[in-house]
Amino acid sequence: MTNTPLTRSEAKDLTRRRLIRAALRILDEEGEAGLTTVKVAKAAGIAQSSFYVHFRDKQDLLRALGDEGGERLRRAMREARRQAREAPTELESHRDTFRIPLEAISRHPELLRLQLRARHDPSSPLRDFALESAKAYRDHHAADLAALGYTADNERDRRRLEMIAEGINAATNALALGHLEGRYPELEEAVDVLVALSRGALRWLRSTQPGS
Repeated sequence: MTNTPLTRSEAKDLTRRRLIRAALRILDEEGEAGLTTVKVAKAAGIAQSSFYVHFRDKQDLLRALGDEGGERLRRAMREARRQAREAPTELESHRDTFRIPLEAISRHPELLRLQLRARHDPSSPLRDFALESAKAYRDHHAADLAALGYTADNERDRRRLEMIAEGINAATNALALGHLEGRYPELEEAVDVLVALSRGALRWLRSTQPGS
């Protein structure tokens, strides 16, 4: 049995994927300062000149890493929603919506650090990734609160829901960084805190609704 040879397009895509995976490994191990086109090409096992067939420069590579990070985030959110639907209890369902994104962040921590810096730097090649990631987290947490029974039927309630989701997003990032830095070694403890924050916010939101 012989293997079917790759087409030119398939081979190019495979090499690009190797470069992105190599870049992610370097980011995880050495941070942004260690990411150079020379190192990425060497880690991917290709000639330095071939790097520029796929990316114009390091900034272009960072944009591609942002796209990759965004897709991984979306997959983590989808998986969190799927597992939450299948969880045996409401509490475990709620925990899954926090645990799975935290685990995804922990696999590639430097992407989170880059995202947080890029969000406040209009010139960053990862700016779009940072803004899209923040929105994805807000939407995720807002959907989580809605699944727990909170309905936003007017502009004030929608605004408050978004504010709570923004706060939970900030807490998620802070606890993820604390976990990665070793200050909060138990991931499940971070999940406990986020669930408590989320449920406390939900009680407050309900208490402010008319007729409560």
